[in-house]
Amino acid sequence: MDEERIRERERLQIEQIRELDFEELQVEEVDDLQDSDDDEDHNDDLDSFRYNSHAPVSGNIGDDELMFNPALASLHTYLGEVEDTQNRIAFVDGGTVLKIPLFYLEGVVLFPEATLPLRIIQSSFLAAVERALNQANAPSTIGVIRVYREGAQFKYASVGTTAEIRQYRRLGDGSFNVITRGQQRFRLKRRWTDVEGFPCGEVQIIEENVPLRTPRDVVGKLVPLSKLRGRYHSSAMSLPTTPLRDTDAQSVANSEESFESALSPSEKRLHYSVVESIFYDATSSDDDQVLSTSDDQSSGSNPYSSRSIGCLASGQDDKKKDGQSEFGKTSVSQGKCEKQNRLATFRKNTDLTQFRRGPRTFWPYWVYEMYDSYHLAQRASDLWKQIVGVPNMEAFVNKPDILSFFIASKIPVSESIRQELLELDGVSYRLQREIELLESFDRVRCKHCQTVIARRKDMLVMSNEGPLGAYVNPHGYVHEIMTFYKANDIVLTGRPVKKDSWFPGYAWTIANCATCETQLGWLFTATNKKLKPSSFWAVRGSQVADDMR
Repeated sequence: MDEERIRERERLQIEQIRELDFEELQVEEVDDLQDSDDDEDHNDDLDSFRYNSHAPVSGNIGDDELMFNPALASLHTYLGEVEDTQNRIAFVDGGTVLKIPLFYLEGVVLFPEATLPLRIIQSSFLAAVERALNQANAPSTIGVIRVYREGAQFKYASVGTTAEIRQYRRLGDGSFNVITRGQQRFRLKRRWTDVEGFPCGEVQIIEENVPLRTPRDVVGKLVPLSKLRGRYHSSAMSLPTTPLRDTDAQSVANSEESFESALSPSEKRLHYSVVESIFYDATSSDDDQVLSTSDDQSSGSNPYSSRSIGCLASGQDDKKKDGQSEFGKTSVSQGKCEKQNRLATFRKNTDLTQFRRGPRTFWPYWVYEMYDSYHLAQRASDLWKQIVGVPNMEAFVNKPDILSFFIASKIPVSESIRQELLELDGVSYRLQREIELLESFDRVRCKHCQTVIARRKDMLVMSNEGPLGAYVNPHGYVHEIMTFYKANDIVLTGRPVKKDSWFPGYAWTIANCATCETQLGWLFTATNKKLKPSSFWAVRGSQVADDMR
Protein backbone atom coordinates (compact mmCIF):
# COMPACT_ATOMS: atom_id res chain seq x y z
CA MET A 1 0.00 0.00 0.00
CA ASP A 2 2.83 2.38 0.80
CA GLU A 3 4.42 1.83 -2.62
CA GLU A 4 1.06 2.46 -4.33
CA ARG A 5 0.65 5.75 -2.47
CA ILE A 6 4.21 6.75 -3.38
CA ARG A 7 3.59 5.96 -7.06
CA GLU A 8 0.31 7.90 -6.99
CA ARG A 9 2.08 10.91 -5.44
CA GLU A 10 4.80 10.70 -8.08
CA ARG A 11 2.19 10.64 -10.86
CA LEU A 12 0.56 13.75 -9.44
CA GLN A 13 3.91 15.51 -9.28
CA ILE A 14 4.65 14.55 -12.89
CA GLU A 15 1.32 16.12 -13.89
CA GLN A 16 2.42 19.31 -12.12
CA ILE A 17 5.59 19.29 -14.19
CA ARG A 18 3.65 18.93 -17.41
CA GLU A 19 1.40 21.83 -16.44
CA LEU A 20 4.53 23.85 -15.67
CA ASP A 21 6.00 23.09 -19.09
CA PHE A 22 2.89 23.73 -21.20
CA GLU A 23 1.57 26.87 -19.53
CA GLU A 24 2.84 30.37 -20.19
CA LEU A 25 6.25 29.38 -18.83
CA GLN A 26 7.56 28.89 -22.36
CA VAL A 27 6.27 32.28 -23.46
CA GLU A 28 7.23 34.54 -20.54
CA GLU A 29 10.98 34.47 -20.02
CA VAL A 30 13.36 36.32 -17.75
CA ASP A 31 14.65 39.61 -19.10
CA ASP A 32 18.18 38.21 -19.32
CA LEU A 33 16.97 35.43 -21.62
CA GLN A 34 14.78 37.50 -23.96
CA ASP A 35 16.23 37.98 -27.41
CA SER A 36 15.33 40.65 -29.92
CA ASP A 37 16.26 40.80 -33.59
CA ASP A 38 17.90 44.19 -33.15
CA ASP A 39 20.55 43.12 -30.67
CA GLU A 40 21.00 39.48 -31.69
CA ASP A 41 24.46 40.11 -33.06
CA HIS A 42 25.39 42.00 -29.90
CA ASN A 43 24.28 39.08 -27.74
CA ASP A 44 26.43 36.70 -29.77
CA ASP A 45 29.47 38.69 -28.71
CA LEU A 46 28.50 38.29 -25.05
CA ASP A 47 28.49 34.50 -24.93
CA SER A 48 31.00 34.66 -22.07
CA PHE A 49 30.57 37.11 -19.21
CA ARG A 50 31.17 37.31 -15.49
CA TYR A 51 28.52 36.84 -12.79
CA ASN A 52 29.46 37.75 -9.23
CA SER A 53 26.30 37.39 -7.20
CA HIS A 54 22.58 36.90 -7.12
CA ALA A 55 20.13 38.10 -4.54
CA PRO A 56 18.80 35.48 -2.14
CA VAL A 57 15.32 34.07 -2.50
CA SER A 58 12.76 36.41 -1.01
CA GLY A 59 10.54 35.04 1.71
CA ASN A 60 7.59 37.13 0.44
CA ILE A 61 6.08 35.28 -2.51
CA GLY A 62 3.31 37.13 -4.30
CA ASP A 63 -0.03 35.59 -5.22
CA ASP A 64 0.93 35.40 -8.89
CA GLU A 65 4.42 33.95 -8.24
CA LEU A 66 5.40 30.28 -8.26
CA MET A 67 7.84 28.71 -5.82
CA PHE A 68 9.80 25.77 -7.23
CA ASN A 69 8.80 22.42 -5.75
CA PRO A 70 11.98 20.58 -4.61
CA ALA A 71 10.18 17.25 -4.95
CA LEU A 72 10.29 17.61 -8.74
CA ALA A 73 14.09 17.53 -8.90
CA SER A 74 14.33 14.37 -6.79
CA LEU A 75 12.03 12.51 -9.22
CA HIS A 76 14.50 12.92 -12.13
CA THR A 77 11.66 13.56 -14.55
CA TYR A 78 14.12 14.46 -17.32
CA LEU A 79 14.61 10.68 -17.73
CA GLY A 80 10.99 10.30 -18.82
CA GLU A 81 8.56 7.67 -17.65
CA VAL A 82 10.16 4.60 -16.06
CA GLU A 83 8.87 1.19 -14.97
CA ASP A 84 9.34 -0.47 -11.61
CA THR A 85 11.51 -3.58 -11.50
CA GLN A 86 9.78 -6.80 -10.46
CA ASN A 87 12.53 -8.83 -8.78
CA ARG A 88 14.28 -7.18 -5.87
CA ILE A 89 16.81 -8.55 -3.44
CA ALA A 90 16.58 -8.18 0.31
CA PHE A 91 19.57 -7.03 2.31
CA VAL A 92 22.18 -9.77 2.47
CA ASP A 93 24.19 -10.70 5.52
CA GLY A 94 27.53 -9.07 6.22
CA GLY A 95 30.43 -11.09 4.87
CA THR A 96 28.44 -12.41 1.91
CA VAL A 97 30.46 -12.60 -1.32
CA LEU A 98 28.68 -11.60 -4.55
CA LYS A 99 29.70 -11.53 -8.20
CA ILE A 100 27.97 -8.56 -9.83
CA PRO A 101 28.45 -6.10 -12.73
CA LEU A 102 30.47 -3.02 -11.73
CA PHE A 103 29.96 0.59 -12.75
CA TYR A 104 33.03 2.81 -12.44
CA LEU A 105 31.89 6.42 -11.97
CA GLU A 106 34.27 9.37 -11.89
CA GLY A 107 33.37 12.06 -9.39
CA VAL A 108 30.55 10.07 -7.78
CA VAL A 109 30.36 8.43 -4.33
CA LEU A 110 27.22 6.38 -3.69
CA PHE A 111 26.00 5.77 -0.13
CA PRO A 112 23.35 3.38 1.18
CA GLU A 113 19.83 4.85 0.79
CA ALA A 114 21.02 7.47 -1.74
CA THR A 115 19.48 7.79 -5.22
CA LEU A 116 21.64 7.40 -8.33
CA PRO A 117 20.24 8.01 -11.85
CA LEU A 118 22.00 6.42 -14.83
CA ARG A 119 21.72 6.77 -18.60
CA ILE A 120 23.21 3.70 -20.24
CA ILE A 121 24.38 4.20 -23.83
CA GLN A 122 27.45 2.02 -24.41
CA SER A 123 26.69 -1.49 -25.65
CA SER A 124 28.89 -3.14 -23.01
CA PHE A 125 27.05 -1.45 -20.15
CA LEU A 126 23.71 -2.21 -21.76
CA ALA A 127 24.71 -5.86 -21.44
CA ALA A 128 25.65 -5.22 -17.81
CA VAL A 129 22.13 -3.92 -17.04
CA GLU A 130 20.61 -6.92 -18.81
CA ARG A 131 22.79 -9.23 -16.72
CA ALA A 132 21.85 -7.45 -13.50
CA LEU A 133 18.12 -7.62 -14.20
CA ASN A 134 18.26 -11.36 -14.87
CA GLN A 135 20.94 -12.66 -12.50
CA ALA A 136 19.72 -15.11 -9.85
CA ASN A 137 22.09 -14.56 -6.93
CA ALA A 138 21.60 -10.78 -6.73
CA PRO A 139 18.68 -9.71 -8.96
CA SER A 140 18.60 -6.08 -10.12
CA THR A 141 21.86 -5.36 -8.29
CA ILE A 142 25.01 -3.64 -9.55
CA GLY A 143 28.12 -2.40 -7.80
CA VAL A 144 29.18 1.27 -7.91
CA ILE A 145 32.86 2.15 -7.47
CA ARG A 146 34.39 5.61 -7.51
CA VAL A 147 37.20 6.07 -10.01
CA TYR A 148 39.54 9.06 -9.82
CA ARG A 149 42.60 10.43 -11.58
CA GLU A 150 46.01 10.42 -9.98
CA GLY A 151 48.34 12.07 -12.43
CA ALA A 152 47.88 10.37 -15.79
CA GLN A 153 46.47 7.16 -14.26
CA PHE A 154 43.04 6.11 -13.10
CA LYS A 155 42.66 4.71 -9.60
CA TYR A 156 39.82 2.61 -8.27
CA ALA A 157 38.41 2.89 -4.75
CA SER A 158 38.50 -0.28 -2.66
CA VAL A 159 35.11 0.36 -1.01
CA GLY A 160 31.88 0.84 -2.94
CA THR A 161 28.14 0.40 -2.58
CA THR A 162 25.68 -2.03 -4.11
CA ALA A 163 22.85 -0.31 -6.00
CA GLU A 164 19.44 -1.82 -6.60
CA ILE A 165 17.77 -0.99 -9.91
CA ARG A 166 14.41 0.35 -8.76
CA GLN A 167 13.11 1.75 -12.05
CA TYR A 168 14.21 1.58 -15.68
CA ARG A 169 13.09 2.33 -19.20
CA ARG A 170 14.34 0.91 -22.49
CA LEU A 171 14.38 3.62 -25.17
CA GLY A 172 13.77 3.16 -28.86
CA ASP A 173 17.49 3.26 -29.69
CA GLY A 174 18.18 0.42 -27.24
CA SER A 175 19.62 2.60 -24.47
CA PHE A 176 18.45 2.48 -20.85
CA ASN A 177 17.32 5.14 -18.40
CA VAL A 178 17.78 3.73 -14.91
CA ILE A 179 17.10 4.93 -11.37
CA THR A 180 18.98 3.03 -8.66
CA ARG A 181 19.20 3.24 -4.89
CA GLY A 182 22.21 2.49 -2.72
CA GLN A 183 21.92 -0.63 -0.58
CA GLN A 184 25.01 -1.91 1.27
CA ARG A 185 28.72 -1.12 1.42
CA PHE A 186 31.18 -3.65 0.06
CA ARG A 187 34.90 -4.24 -0.31
CA LEU A 188 36.19 -5.02 -3.76
CA LYS A 189 38.08 -8.33 -3.66
CA ARG A 190 38.87 -8.67 -7.39
CA ARG A 191 37.65 -7.36 -10.71
CA TRP A 192 37.71 -8.52 -14.32
CA THR A 193 36.14 -7.85 -17.72
CA ASP A 194 33.30 -10.13 -18.76
CA VAL A 195 33.23 -11.82 -22.16
CA GLU A 196 30.51 -9.34 -23.15
CA GLY A 197 32.87 -6.46 -22.46
CA PHE A 198 31.55 -4.97 -19.20
CA PRO A 199 33.45 -4.92 -15.88
CA CYS A 200 32.52 -7.44 -13.18
CA GLY A 201 33.74 -7.82 -9.65
CA GLU A 202 33.76 -10.11 -6.66
CA VAL A 203 32.65 -8.06 -3.69
CA GLN A 204 32.23 -8.82 0.01
CA ILE A 205 29.38 -7.11 1.85
CA ILE A 206 30.63 -5.14 4.86
CA GLU A 207 29.01 -6.08 8.14
CA GLU A 208 27.87 -2.86 9.81
CA ASN A 209 28.44 -2.63 13.56
CA VAL A 210 25.72 -2.07 16.13
CA PRO A 211 25.42 1.58 17.27
CA LEU A 212 27.11 2.09 20.64
CA ARG A 213 25.31 3.44 23.69
CA THR A 214 26.81 4.62 26.99
CA PRO A 215 26.33 1.89 29.65
CA ARG A 216 23.84 2.86 32.35
CA ASP A 217 26.21 2.03 35.20
CA VAL A 218 28.97 4.36 33.98
CA VAL A 219 27.92 7.07 36.45
CA GLY A 220 26.15 7.13 39.78
CA LYS A 221 24.66 9.77 42.05
CA LEU A 222 26.86 11.08 44.83
CA VAL A 223 25.78 10.31 48.37
CA PRO A 224 25.96 13.18 50.94
CA LEU A 225 29.11 12.86 52.98
CA SER A 226 27.14 13.39 56.22
CA LYS A 227 25.65 9.92 55.73
CA LEU A 228 29.10 8.40 55.73
CA ARG A 229 30.45 9.89 58.96
CA GLY A 230 31.79 7.22 61.23
CA ARG A 231 32.23 4.81 58.32
CA TYR A 232 35.01 6.60 56.47
CA HIS A 233 38.54 5.17 56.68
CA SER A 234 41.80 6.00 55.02
CA SER A 235 41.51 3.34 52.31
CA ALA A 236 38.29 4.79 50.91
CA MET A 237 39.68 7.06 48.25
CA SER A 238 36.82 7.03 45.72
CA LEU A 239 33.61 9.03 45.93
CA PRO A 240 30.69 6.93 47.12
CA THR A 241 27.93 6.62 44.55
CA THR A 242 24.67 4.85 43.98
CA PRO A 243 23.87 3.31 40.57
CA LEU A 244 22.08 5.69 38.21
CA ARG A 245 18.84 4.04 37.06
CA ASP A 246 16.00 5.24 34.87
CA THR A 247 13.66 5.37 37.87
CA ASP A 248 15.95 7.75 39.78
CA ALA A 249 14.29 10.80 38.25
CA GLN A 250 10.99 9.85 39.86
CA SER A 251 12.46 8.56 43.10
CA VAL A 252 11.81 10.70 46.17
CA ALA A 253 14.85 9.27 47.91
CA ASN A 254 17.07 10.60 45.12
CA SER A 255 15.26 13.92 44.63
CA GLU A 256 16.96 17.26 45.11
CA GLU A 257 15.00 17.95 48.28
CA SER A 258 16.00 14.62 49.78
CA PHE A 259 19.61 15.26 48.89
CA GLU A 260 19.61 18.69 50.51
CA SER A 261 17.95 17.47 53.69
CA ALA A 262 20.84 15.08 54.29
CA LEU A 263 23.48 17.80 54.04
CA SER A 264 25.26 19.31 57.01
CA PRO A 265 25.26 23.14 57.39
CA SER A 266 28.75 23.42 55.91
CA GLU A 267 27.83 21.12 53.02
CA LYS A 268 24.67 23.17 52.41
CA ARG A 269 26.66 26.39 52.17
CA LEU A 270 28.89 24.82 49.53
CA HIS A 271 25.94 23.29 47.68
CA TYR A 272 23.91 26.53 47.55
CA SER A 273 26.91 28.56 46.38
CA VAL A 274 27.41 26.13 43.50
CA VAL A 275 23.73 26.34 42.53
CA GLU A 276 23.92 30.14 42.65
CA SER A 277 27.03 30.23 40.47
CA ILE A 278 25.37 27.94 37.93
CA PHE A 279 22.34 30.23 37.86
CA TYR A 280 24.38 33.37 37.27
CA ASP A 281 26.44 31.66 34.56
CA ALA A 282 23.22 30.72 32.75
CA THR A 283 21.40 34.03 33.24
CA SER A 284 24.23 36.52 33.53
CA SER A 285 23.44 40.12 32.51
CA ASP A 286 24.61 43.60 33.44
CA ASP A 287 21.86 44.12 36.00
CA ASP A 288 22.39 40.76 37.77
CA GLN A 289 24.65 40.79 40.80
CA VAL A 290 25.67 38.10 43.23
CA LEU A 291 23.03 37.60 45.92
CA SER A 292 24.41 37.24 49.40
CA THR A 293 22.99 34.28 51.27
CA SER A 294 25.38 33.97 54.15
CA ASP A 295 22.74 34.66 56.83
CA ASP A 296 20.34 32.03 55.56
CA GLN A 297 23.06 29.49 54.81
CA SER A 298 24.61 29.79 58.24
CA SER A 299 21.28 28.74 59.74
CA GLY A 300 21.18 25.68 57.47
CA SER A 301 18.01 26.72 55.60
CA ASN A 302 17.58 26.77 51.83
CA PRO A 303 17.41 30.41 50.67
CA TYR A 304 16.03 29.39 47.26
CA SER A 305 13.21 27.11 48.36
CA SER A 306 9.57 27.91 47.70
CA ARG A 307 9.10 28.81 51.35
CA SER A 308 11.42 31.82 50.99
CA ILE A 309 9.67 33.27 47.92
CA GLY A 310 7.23 35.34 49.91
CA CYS A 311 9.96 37.63 51.07
CA LEU A 312 7.76 40.75 50.97
CA ALA A 313 5.49 39.50 53.71
CA SER A 314 4.68 41.85 56.55
CA GLY A 315 6.83 39.85 58.95
CA GLN A 316 9.97 40.84 57.12
CA ASP A 317 8.97 44.46 56.99
CA ASP A 318 9.18 44.54 60.79
CA LYS A 319 12.86 43.56 60.78
CA LYS A 320 14.67 46.82 60.26
CA LYS A 321 18.26 47.67 60.87
CA ASP A 322 19.29 50.86 62.68
CA GLY A 323 19.66 53.84 60.35
CA GLN A 324 17.80 52.20 57.47
CA SER A 325 14.66 53.90 56.12
CA GLU A 326 11.43 52.07 55.35
CA PHE A 327 11.74 53.02 51.69
CA GLY A 328 15.32 51.75 51.45
CA LYS A 329 14.42 48.49 53.17
CA THR A 330 11.50 47.94 50.81
CA SER A 331 13.64 48.54 47.71
CA VAL A 332 16.34 46.14 48.85
CA SER A 333 13.76 43.52 49.82
CA GLN A 334 12.03 43.80 46.43
CA GLY A 335 15.31 43.36 44.59
CA LYS A 336 16.25 40.38 46.71
CA CYS A 337 12.80 38.88 46.27
CA GLU A 338 12.98 39.13 42.47
CA LYS A 339 16.35 37.40 42.41
CA GLN A 340 15.17 34.67 44.77
CA ASN A 341 12.08 34.11 42.65
CA ARG A 342 14.27 33.70 39.57
CA LEU A 343 16.56 31.34 41.46
CA ALA A 344 13.59 29.27 42.59
CA THR A 345 12.30 29.07 39.00
CA PHE A 346 15.76 28.13 37.78
CA ARG A 347 16.03 25.34 40.35
CA LYS A 348 12.59 24.03 39.41
CA ASN A 349 13.33 23.91 35.67
CA THR A 350 16.93 22.67 35.87
CA ASP A 351 18.08 19.12 36.50
CA LEU A 352 20.64 19.80 39.22
CA THR A 353 21.32 16.09 39.70
CA GLN A 354 23.66 16.24 36.71
CA PHE A 355 26.08 18.24 38.87
CA ARG A 356 26.29 15.59 41.56
CA ARG A 357 27.07 12.56 39.44
CA GLY A 358 30.27 10.67 39.98
CA PRO A 359 32.04 8.14 37.74
CA ARG A 360 31.68 4.49 38.67
CA THR A 361 34.20 3.31 36.09
CA PHE A 362 37.80 4.04 35.22
CA TRP A 363 36.83 6.48 32.44
CA PRO A 364 34.68 9.58 33.16
CA TYR A 365 31.23 9.95 31.63
CA TRP A 366 32.27 12.38 28.88
CA VAL A 367 34.67 9.80 27.43
CA TYR A 368 31.79 7.41 26.85
CA GLU A 369 29.69 10.17 25.29
CA MET A 370 32.41 10.68 22.66
CA TYR A 371 31.53 7.23 21.29
CA ASP A 372 27.83 7.10 22.16
CA SER A 373 26.21 6.77 18.73
CA TYR A 374 22.87 8.10 19.95
CA HIS A 375 24.42 11.14 21.63
CA LEU A 376 26.47 11.83 18.48
CA ALA A 377 23.38 11.36 16.30
CA GLN A 378 21.55 14.05 18.26
CA ARG A 379 24.50 16.44 17.94
CA ALA A 380 24.79 15.78 14.20
CA SER A 381 21.05 16.25 13.70
CA ASP A 382 21.08 19.54 15.61
CA LEU A 383 24.05 20.81 13.59
CA TRP A 384 22.40 19.78 10.33
CA LYS A 385 19.23 21.64 11.29
CA GLN A 386 21.25 24.73 12.22
CA ILE A 387 23.54 24.78 9.16
CA VAL A 388 21.60 23.10 6.34
CA GLY A 389 18.00 22.82 7.53
CA VAL A 390 16.49 20.32 5.11
CA PRO A 391 15.83 17.50 4.83
CA ASN A 392 14.90 17.07 8.50
CA MET A 393 17.08 14.47 10.23
CA GLU A 394 15.16 14.30 13.54
CA ALA A 395 13.35 11.11 12.50
CA PHE A 396 16.66 9.24 12.30
CA VAL A 397 18.16 10.25 15.66
CA ASN A 398 17.16 6.87 17.10
CA LYS A 399 18.74 5.15 14.09
CA PRO A 400 22.32 6.46 14.17
CA ASP A 401 23.59 4.07 11.48
CA ILE A 402 21.01 5.27 8.94
CA LEU A 403 21.51 8.90 9.98
CA SER A 404 25.27 8.65 9.43
CA PHE A 405 24.72 7.48 5.83
CA PHE A 406 22.02 10.09 5.19
CA ILE A 407 24.26 12.95 6.26
CA ALA A 408 27.25 11.53 4.37
CA SER A 409 25.22 11.29 1.16
CA LYS A 410 23.91 14.86 1.39
CA ILE A 411 26.69 16.89 3.01
CA PRO A 412 28.15 19.34 0.44
CA VAL A 413 31.83 18.42 0.56
CA SER A 414 34.39 17.21 -1.98
CA GLU A 415 34.22 13.72 -3.47
CA SER A 416 37.44 12.59 -1.77
CA ILE A 417 36.04 13.51 1.67
CA ARG A 418 32.83 11.69 0.83
CA GLN A 419 34.86 8.62 -0.12
CA GLU A 420 36.61 8.91 3.23
CA LEU A 421 33.21 8.86 4.97
CA LEU A 422 32.17 5.81 2.96
CA GLU A 423 35.28 3.89 3.97
CA LEU A 424 34.94 4.65 7.69
CA ASP A 425 33.93 1.58 9.67
CA GLY A 426 31.89 2.30 12.76
CA VAL A 427 28.83 4.49 13.20
CA SER A 428 30.42 6.58 15.97
CA TYR A 429 33.57 7.33 13.95
CA ARG A 430 31.49 8.35 10.93
CA LEU A 431 29.25 10.64 12.99
CA GLN A 432 32.27 12.21 14.70
CA ARG A 433 33.79 13.04 11.32
CA GLU A 434 30.50 14.44 10.02
CA ILE A 435 30.14 16.68 13.08
CA GLU A 436 33.67 17.94 12.49
CA LEU A 437 32.86 18.67 8.84
CA LEU A 438 29.60 20.44 9.64
CA GLU A 439 31.34 22.64 12.20
CA SER A 440 34.25 23.56 9.89
CA PHE A 441 32.41 23.81 6.55
CA ASP A 442 32.36 27.47 5.50
CA ARG A 443 33.79 28.09 2.01
CA VAL A 444 33.72 26.28 -1.32
CA ARG A 445 36.94 26.56 -3.33
CA CYS A 446 37.92 25.57 -6.84
CA LYS A 447 39.89 22.33 -6.72
CA HIS A 448 42.51 23.54 -9.18
CA CYS A 449 43.22 27.18 -8.23
CA GLN A 450 41.73 27.40 -4.68
CA THR A 451 39.57 30.40 -5.64
CA VAL A 452 36.63 30.87 -3.25
CA ILE A 453 33.50 30.47 -5.37
CA ALA A 454 30.76 30.12 -2.73
CA ARG A 455 30.09 30.21 1.00
CA ARG A 456 28.03 28.12 3.36
CA LYS A 457 25.56 30.93 4.04
CA ASP A 458 24.75 31.02 0.31
CA MET A 459 23.67 27.38 0.19
CA LEU A 460 20.27 26.71 -1.40
CA VAL A 461 18.35 23.42 -1.27
CA MET A 462 16.60 22.76 -4.59
CA SER A 463 15.82 19.06 -4.10
CA ASN A 464 14.24 16.88 -1.45
CA GLU A 465 17.48 14.93 -1.53
CA GLY A 466 19.25 17.86 0.14
CA PRO A 467 21.90 20.41 -0.87
CA LEU A 468 23.87 17.76 -2.81
CA GLY A 469 22.51 15.27 -5.32
CA ALA A 470 23.43 13.18 -8.37
CA TYR A 471 22.10 13.88 -11.89
CA VAL A 472 22.92 12.37 -15.28
CA ASN A 473 23.23 14.21 -18.60
CA PRO A 474 22.12 12.94 -22.05
CA HIS A 475 25.62 11.55 -22.72
CA GLY A 476 25.57 9.29 -19.66
CA TYR A 477 27.89 11.34 -17.42
CA VAL A 478 26.78 11.49 -13.78
CA HIS A 479 27.42 14.71 -11.87
CA GLU A 480 27.05 15.28 -8.15
CA ILE A 481 26.16 18.94 -7.66
CA MET A 482 25.70 21.28 -4.70
CA THR A 483 23.39 24.28 -5.15
CA PHE A 484 23.87 27.93 -4.11
CA TYR A 485 21.88 31.10 -4.72
CA LYS A 486 25.09 33.13 -4.93
CA ALA A 487 28.53 32.47 -6.43
CA ASN A 488 31.70 34.47 -7.13
CA ASP A 489 34.38 34.59 -9.84
CA ILE A 490 32.48 32.45 -12.32
CA VAL A 491 32.33 32.99 -16.09
CA LEU A 492 29.32 31.86 -18.13
CA THR A 493 29.92 30.27 -21.52
CA GLY A 494 27.31 29.82 -24.24
CA ARG A 495 23.60 30.52 -24.21
CA PRO A 496 20.91 29.18 -21.85
CA VAL A 497 19.50 25.78 -22.84
CA LYS A 498 16.08 24.50 -21.74
CA LYS A 499 16.39 20.99 -23.13
CA ASP A 500 17.31 18.15 -20.72
CA SER A 501 17.20 20.45 -17.70
CA TRP A 502 17.50 18.67 -14.35
CA PHE A 503 15.21 21.28 -12.79
CA PRO A 504 11.86 21.71 -14.59
CA GLY A 505 11.19 25.33 -15.52
CA TYR A 506 14.89 26.30 -15.60
CA ALA A 507 17.42 26.72 -18.39
CA TRP A 508 21.08 25.86 -17.83
CA THR A 509 24.25 27.69 -18.85
CA ILE A 510 27.80 26.31 -18.53
CA ALA A 511 29.78 28.02 -15.75
CA ASN A 512 33.60 28.06 -15.64
CA CYS A 513 36.06 29.25 -13.03
CA ALA A 514 37.14 32.79 -13.91
CA THR A 515 40.70 32.10 -12.72
CA CYS A 516 41.62 28.69 -14.18
CA GLU A 517 38.73 28.25 -16.67
CA THR A 518 37.79 24.81 -15.30
CA GLN A 519 34.13 23.92 -15.73
CA LEU A 520 32.70 24.25 -12.23
CA GLY A 521 29.05 23.64 -13.04
CA TRP A 522 26.05 25.54 -14.34
CA LEU A 523 23.86 28.56 -13.78
CA PHE A 524 20.15 27.72 -13.80
CA THR A 525 17.78 30.57 -14.71
CA ALA A 526 13.99 30.46 -14.56
CA THR A 527 12.21 30.50 -17.92
CA ASN A 528 9.30 32.36 -16.35
CA LYS A 529 9.35 35.62 -14.43
CA LYS A 530 6.91 34.19 -11.88
CA LEU A 531 9.06 31.19 -10.94
CA LYS A 532 11.16 31.59 -7.78
CA PRO A 533 14.06 31.45 -7.21
CA SER A 534 14.79 33.28 -10.42
CA SER A 535 18.27 31.72 -10.63
CA PHE A 536 20.74 29.57 -8.74
CA TRP A 537 24.15 27.93 -9.19
CA ALA A 538 25.01 24.24 -9.37
CA VAL A 539 28.64 23.42 -8.51
CA ARG A 540 30.15 20.03 -9.34
CA GLY A 541 31.38 18.20 -6.25
CA SER A 542 34.26 16.71 -8.24
CA GLN A 543 35.68 20.22 -8.82
CA VAL A 544 35.57 21.31 -5.17
CA ALA A 545 38.71 21.45 -3.01
CA ASP A 546 39.02 19.39 0.18
CA ASP A 547 39.77 22.49 2.26
CA MET A 548 36.36 24.05 2.97
CA ARG A 549 37.25 26.18 5.99
